[in-house]
Amino acid sequence: MNILEVAKLSRSFGGVVAVNNLDLKVGLGEVVSVIGPNGAGKTTLFNLISGLDQPDAGSIQFYNQSIVGLRPEALAYRGLARTFQHGRVFGNISVLDNVLVGAHTRLRAVRPKLPLLGPLAELLLALVQPAAVREEEKKLREEALKILSLFGDRLLPRANLPAHSLSYANRRRIEIARALALQPRLLLLDEPTAGMNPTETAEMLLLLRTLKAGGLTILLIEHKLSLVMELSDRVVVMDNGKKIAEGLPQFVRNHPEVIEAYLGHRKIGAAMVGVEAET
Repeated sequence: MNILEVAKLSRSFGGVVAVNNLDLKVGLGEVVSVIGPNGAGKTTLFNLISGLDQPDAGSIQFYNQSIVGLRPEALAYRGLARTFQHGRVFGNISVLDNVLVGAHTRLRAVRPKLPLLGPLAELLLALVQPAAVREEEKKLREEALKILSLFGDRLLPRANLPAHSLSYANRRRIEIARALALQPRLLLLDEPTAGMNPTETAEMLLLLRTLKAGGLTILLIEHKLSLVMELSDRVVVMDNGKKIAEGLPQFVRNHPEVIEAYLGHRKIGAAMVGVEAET
């Protein structure tokens, strides 16, 4: 079952065609990686799927419903979560509260309305929440802590620290944790290991394997090809806005056009698995 179907998708910026008549499908439980050199159109594709930008032509179906024209918040309610190439966290709130932000679409308990109340009354209502609200918040905090535990000792011991005090790699982890708090049906990860050293990259691979084993569907942009080849069920290769190859990792790794796009010549085949193109 395909939960995401992109057909004949195109987007131009002036005379630059960033995405050109592109088709893409992602099946339930799959990990599909999108790779390609710098400027290939990968992030533009993610922006179109996640509602940050709108296509000039083509269709995007999520669970057999068109999502073209929907805002990112509407897509979040439908179960589509996304991280960014450059990590985005709320620096002045705690790590735990950053993760809880990701659960906002799942709030169900009725909060009291505050029409024409003074500041003191509003403060009292904020402090004395209905039992259903308190129970929901307790449950979400427990879930958020469980999500933080997925990252070993990288985040959980720092749950109450302000996010700005953490390292770059840990801020990237916070962003992923926040996306997981949405309980997504599809997770879009834009270069989750960018800026990470080999040890941190290995930890991220382990996390992604765990998420995959749990049945999470993932669409991934990643430049560290060793990770892509080990993790992906299928790989889609873009160059100059077009899809130039698609298939199993082994097929794509040895595809002449892929080698040409990454390395500029056709002499390297299987060795490409060790290439980590910083593009």
